[in-house]
Amino acid sequence: MSTRPAPRTGRGRLLLVLALAAAVSAFTATVPLLRDFFDLRVYYGTVHTWLAHGGRIYDYRVPGTAYGFTYPPFAALALLPLAALGRPAAIAASLLVNLAALAVVLRILAGPGWRRYGWYRWSLALCALALFEPLRDTFSFGQVNLVLLALVLTDCRLLSAGRDRWAGAGTGLAAAVKLTPALFICLLLLARRWRAAAVAAAVALAATGLAAWADPGASRYYWTEALWDTGRVGRLDYVSNQSLQGVLARLGEPGRAPWAAAVLLVLGVWAWRAGRPAAAGDWAAAFALTGVAACLVSPITWVHHLVWLLPAFVVLARAGHPRLAGALYAVLCTSVVWLWFDDASGPDGFAGSNAYTWITLGLLLGLPAGQPSPSAPRAFLALSARVTAHAPSPASPATAAVPGQSESSSGAGPAVAATGAADAGAAGEAARSASSEPTGSTRPAAAKPQSSS
Repeated sequence: MSTRPAPRTGRGRLLLVLALAAAVSAFTATVPLLRDFFDLRVYYGTVHTWLAHGGRIYDYRVPGTAYGFTYPPFAALALLPLAALGRPAAIAASLLVNLAALAVVLRILAGPGWRRYGWYRWSLALCALALFEPLRDTFSFGQVNLVLLALVLTDCRLLSAGRDRWAGAGTGLAAAVKLTPALFICLLLLARRWRAAAVAAAVALAATGLAAWADPGASRYYWTEALWDTGRVGRLDYVSNQSLQGVLARLGEPGRAPWAAAVLLVLGVWAWRAGRPAAAGDWAAAFALTGVAACLVSPITWVHHLVWLLPAFVVLARAGHPRLAGALYAVLCTSVVWLWFDDASGPDGFAGSNAYTWITLGLLLGLPAGQPSPSAPRAFLALSARVTAHAPSPASPATAAVPGQSESSSGAGPAVAATGAADAGAAGEAARSASSEPTGSTRPAAAKPQSSS
């Protein structure tokens, strides 16, 4: 099948970008996947209750739900500026902070030659990113994972550039806000970068100690009780949980022993695969593999947590596999897992409801890892252009109508794109049924809030 060549004139490129931007905007505005900033409401309510009303951090619940704050106490300290803002200002601040974090992430992933690729390719990249379900959910939930990714990738850039003095500080700060990034400290130890690992550990411990000084009771409660209570976050078998624990829970095996065995196996594979590129100085691949492994071993990995997969797609495209990277990326734009929102039983349920987990596992096992390549920026922008070329149209949105549950709450060929759109069209019908979960509501005005913090 032949494809139309890209426009060669500036006017043609501008028209194409405007058309794609309009299609993507219509798609994101009409698909019932808006999360009503539920996680931001958790953060906002928590800091207001704590600071203005003398309440306890982990007692707050979003009105009408069972969901409250689930992060370490330092995260509440970091979010204290929300206490000085009204709700509209808090939403605006969340959007601006996430946009700034996205700019940092893209700048690092594109590499030092990012200016050479011009407005056209960057515009196509942004259109492609707007379709990525984890990124859409991060913005509409008001989540913090994109900020944490930017902090960790900053350390990746420092290590790649040989500027080790402050390398590790971003990782330590991210680990103090949320536990999942602590695996990157293990990467530094695995690579024998003792100074960076010490800096990361020191920053994480200092931030945690500051939180303990600010609220000793909250710290004691979190580290002795709340940390071990996954029920505070949500149901393990909920389809949005795309971790190993989620797969086991949907199989009816929510016990800790099978999960611990699976985690140890994955960590062993991660240590074997990530250690080699780290030793070779390929920090991009080492950090990408660590982000992938962190998503697998975390007890709960909601769909919006999968922004940690973005570096892996860039590494895959850089290694000469843009079509495969585009195909996998396109699947993560379709919300296909929501086809099995109501019933994940049977072989099709096992395969489909865990589709994002299979992609994550595949990246852990097969992501190329070797010497850094100067073609990384070109591969990244080529991948985004290919994905955008097969973007879903508003007429047949490639996504399900069921919101996901939060913690606070392409080289793809035409056949891949068509399959994703068809699957997602069916997903829309399957997902529009009412759900008893706050995170399973649909977009209409009568819908309840979605997600848990």
